[in-house]
Amino acid sequence: MRTVRTFRTAVAVAGALGVLSLTACGAAETGKSNEAGGDKTVKLTVPSWVGAQANVAVAKHILEKELGYKVKTQQMGEVLAWDALSKGDIDGILEDWGHPKEEKQYVETKKTVVKGGDLGVTGHIGWYVPKYFADKHPDVTDWKNLNKYAEEFRTAESGDKGELLEGSPDYVTNDDAIIANLKLNLKTNYAGSEAAQITAIKKYAKEKKPFLTYWWTPQWLNAQVDMVEIKLPEYKEGCDADPKKVACAYPHTPLQKFFNADFAKEGGEAAEFLKNFKWTTEQQNEVALMIAGEKMSPEAAAEKWVKENEATWKAWLPKK
Repeated sequence: MRTVRTFRTAVAVAGALGVLSLTACGAAETGKSNEAGGDKTVKLTVPSWVGAQANVAVAKHILEKELGYKVKTQQMGEVLAWDALSKGDIDGILEDWGHPKEEKQYVETKKTVVKGGDLGVTGHIGWYVPKYFADKHPDVTDWKNLNKYAEEFRTAESGDKGELLEGSPDYVTNDDAIIANLKLNLKTNYAGSEAAQITAIKKYAKEKKPFLTYWWTPQWLNAQVDMVEIKLPEYKEGCDADPKKVACAYPHTPLQKFFNADFAKEGGEAAEFLKNFKWTTEQQNEVALMIAGEKMSPEAAAEKWVKENEATWKAWLPKK
């Protein structure tokens, strides 16, 4: 279990990953990028949540249109991505929510991966209720009162307990431990994916029904469904070190980039550009909303954003 928790979403729009030009890169196609040897190919992992897709879409567009690279992208799980990064099968992870075990193994011990700097976006996971419910019941925002409202959150899947709606069972969370250690009358229920979780939230919101959900920022849906965070016991460094004893809130996490060590040294302008790539939560959400909310392809969303934000991305380009 990780010190800094990650949530990982499947995808807000079916097919979004397909239009991100995902490649079925197998072992035969992988290998270290070597600009010095004339290979102008950059390989990036595409995580399954839309904000991270926005990062890759914009980086890919600029690398190809402005710097003359070919960008191959591949969806893979987070831990697998770290393994692939270490081997040189991919060159960069543009959004990491914190993997201390892998960072220690590959950055500190093997030195096959290097830090790429802040993405510029701060992520946060928490438990949320809709604002319309919090407005009627202000004390629900204190975790100590959740049992009082557990009946309001009951569903067919949660039985006699209140439901804590989750995304995919593959996401790494502390929620079962938090529920047990805080003695809450709640039960986690996994929607199965980000898309399914969003569908459920939208349905609840449309019908003005109460719900309690594991959720996060940044996320494009936050501009459409107003939710209020539950105040869990304050996060303190180390409070989540033992996965069975976690009884605290999630931290605020400055999201990080990581690169294959050889790529960072030999990747030329591509490596320099990706090190310089840094934008705001609002900018990421703008592209994510185009992809997920407006049903634009990631390529089209990236192209539109790049056209409208030249002053921002030109600062990321390598200095001549």
